Amino acid sequence: MPAAIIDGNAVARQVRAELVPRIRSLQQRGVEPGLAVVLVGEHPASVTYVRGKMRDSEELGIKSETFRLPATATQQEIIDTVERINADPTWDGFIVQTPLPAHVDTETVLAAVAPKKDVDGLHPWSQGRLLRGLPTFVPATPSGVQQLLVRSGHSPEGKHVVICGRSGLVGKPLAALLVQKAPGANATVTICHTGTSDLASMTRQADILVAAMGSVRSVTADMVREGVVVIDVGTNAVPDATKKSGQRLVGDVDFQAVSEKASAITPVPGGVGPMTRAMLLVNTVLAAEGGPR
Repeated sequence: MPAAIIDGNAVARQVRAELVPRIRSLQQRGVEPGLAVVLVGEHPASVTYVRGKMRDSEELGIKSETFRLPATATQQEIIDTVERINADPTWDGFIVQTPLPAHVDTETVLAAVAPKKDVDGLHPWSQGRLLRGLPTFVPATPSGVQQLLVRSGHSPEGKHVVICGRSGLVGKPLAALLVQKAPGANATVTICHTGTSDLASMTRQADILVAAMGSVRSVTADMVREGVVVIDVGTNAVPDATKKSGQRLVGDVDFQAVSEKASAITPVPGGVGPMTRAMLLVNTVLAAEGGPR
């Protein structure tokens, strides 16, 4: 029996709807939540993603603005922009859209973001608190993955979650989030990566498999067991002459084949992506409310 589809668009709509009364409460107190985005260059996926964030913000009544810099901007010019936003009370939170150009040290730029405005949850201070289980901004994609699981009836509590990918954006913070002694967590977590020998033997042990490698259809049907829940974080562009853009998005999972064995699976697009944007708005509203506590 084909897998049930975990609809990220539907769950994201639910999350955004829950923000409406919180935003109205802030507005009644004279507080207008504000989200800023620093966008360097014209990376196509980044431009599309930022446009979606701005649209989502506008629909909810969150003030938003994109601070655009050319791809040739120096690292110091980017940091100067970050520091201006840090000091501007208009913005409760902001993110630096990645990837940044190759000549820029991403970690240095992210470390310049004020932790109280770090709604992307990527500052070392934020990630250290996440690992310790202390209140902090949780990165949007890991938080979105957790909400997809919980709200679709597949709580990770007591389950073996295998994460393929160890990035600081998804893999590591997701592991730190799901291993916590907390509702919606309490999982046994295994992280696999390019140094893992016999990857398939690890992925076949998963109750919940999260694919976040950035590699087209690299999780195949022989790598999963019957009944597994699959969360596909991958967003890879592949050529497609039938599309106006000449390409389409696919995930890190061979969707058609794996969905014949899985009990539930996220599609690409329409799975994790909408949740990432929704959880960024959750963090922005939380920042406007005074921050994690």
